[in-house]
Amino acid sequence: MKIQLENKEVIDDNSTEQIAMVLLARFGLLPRKKDANAKIHKLLLEIYERKKKANRERAPEAAVVPVDEMGVFAGISRQTMYEYLHRWLDLAILKKTTFVSNGKVITGYELNGQNLEGAFRKAETVIKNHLDYSFKLVDKLQNEIKKEKIIETITSRKEGPLHQQDSASPEPREKTPQASETPNCPHNASQ
Repeated sequence: MKIQLENKEVIDDNSTEQIAMVLLARFGLLPRKKDANAKIHKLLLEIYERKKKANRERAPEAAVVPVDEMGVFAGISRQTMYEYLHRWLDLAILKKTTFVSNGKVITGYELNGQNLEGAFRKAETVIKNHLDYSFKLVDKLQNEIKKEKIIETITSRKEGPLHQQDSASPEPREKTPQASETPNCPHNASQ
């Protein structure tokens, strides 16, 4: 999962399309390529309208949008829509749904909540969980750094005196002759 949040603001234009584009940008759901022409904001508005209609009519299948239709609303191919879709699913804004209609199994995606706020609250939870885990990693990293420093200090203290002793110790002396080996020794003379 790659979460890429942007700091965008609504500028004077309070149209639903402008606000939808800013919202999608802030959650990293807009196309990332400069020359991309996907109109993802139109797709978001359509998915929301379908969810409202499904809630109003108590017909949950009305909220489901197949990938082909999603691509049409966004102005992109089905394959390209799949590439964008994984980000929506990673943030839990959309959920995959399967239902039976006229004897056919239809698979599509719908807003993961009763409304836009509910769906984006799911994204908030995903992002918070990601941040919580990241801060656990920060704590773990700090603890590991401390452990390594302590181990390094202990190891250098253990090695330090040995190295000092080795360098301070005198060179081994030459073998001194034993009394029995020395010819002029009075001890040998008595033998």
